Amino acid sequence: MKKAEEVMEILEAFDLIGSLRGAAGLAGCDHKTVAHWVAARDAAGGGLPVPARARSMVGPFAGKVEELVWRSHGKIRADRAHETLVAMGYMGSERTTRRAVAEAKRRWRQEHGRRYRPWIPEPGCGCSGITATGPRLAGGRRCCFA
Repeated sequence: MKKAEEVMEILEAFDLIGSLRGAAGLAGCDHKTVAHWVAARDAAGGGLPVPARARSMVGPFAGKVEELVWRSHGKIRADRAHETLVAMGYMGSERTTRRAVAEAKRRWRQEHGRRYRPWIPEPGCGCSGITATGPRLAGGRRCCFA
């Protein structure tokens, strides 16, 4: 997806040159990209088209996705959930279902995931290493940790 500044450069190059390939060379993109943005500008009546975000098809079935994840304790696979949703009349793609199931599983794990006690280090505990005798100081040997 091109940024608005890049699209404006493409359209300015087309208005200046008047050909798709010439504008593409000037703007540093493909001539098909120039054709796409010129057609979009002409279809919108001269301005840049406002990108419309498609509504998610999972919306009406989001509750069922949550229910499937909760009933399976976060173990349901997205393809099995998709089969269930299709049987209920879902018309979306399997990829959309995968995303919805992943989000539901993420929420489930936040509430039911493993809890670890924090490890609080204490002086002298957990020190592992190689011990050796050190130099003789004040009549006795000292222990060294490496």
